[in-house]
Amino acid sequence: MKSIDVLMNEHRLIEHGLTVLEAFAQRLERGEPVLAEKLNTLLDFFRVFADQCHHGKEEGSLFPELEAKGIPKEGGPIGVMLYEHDEGRNLQRQMREAVSDLSSKANRQKFIAAARDYIALLRQHIWKEDNVLFQMAQQVLTEADDERLSEKFEKHEREHIGEGVHEHYHHLIHELE
Repeated sequence: MKSIDVLMNEHRLIEHGLTVLEAFAQRLERGEPVLAEKLNTLLDFFRVFADQCHHGKEEGSLFPELEAKGIPKEGGPIGVMLYEHDEGRNLQRQMREAVSDLSSKANRQKFIAAARDYIALLRQHIWKEDNVLFQMAQQVLTEADDERLSEKFEKHEREHIGEGVHEHYHHLIHELE
């Protein structure tokens, strides 16, 4: 399924970003200097690419389609995914607040804690989507559904994210590494 492949490929880039975030958190934990500018750039990746682009496709297109096909939102996997998206946004907010003053030991600790929680949350979240929800999607979506979702994903990127964003973030993650 093309639409599910798109989302799974995005997961691989997000996982790469999590590895970079983990390295930054480890450096802060060891007391090594980390440029706030680089952390802000990485947090921008998570806000724009992971949340607005990737989660936007899921929340605006995939999840409603799956719900219409009988996969429950309340008390089901879609509700869990939506809850975890909100948790991720909260942890991103905590990291952004902490980055405002990394000279403060309390802020460094706040950043490290939020980063570790975010990394754990997203790694588990991605595993659940790849191995549970997306498998369910492949069972219930028809070829026509898949084509419609792929078109909606492209439209979402064009209208809400912009041309060349994927390429920009691929390069960015490798530069930050």
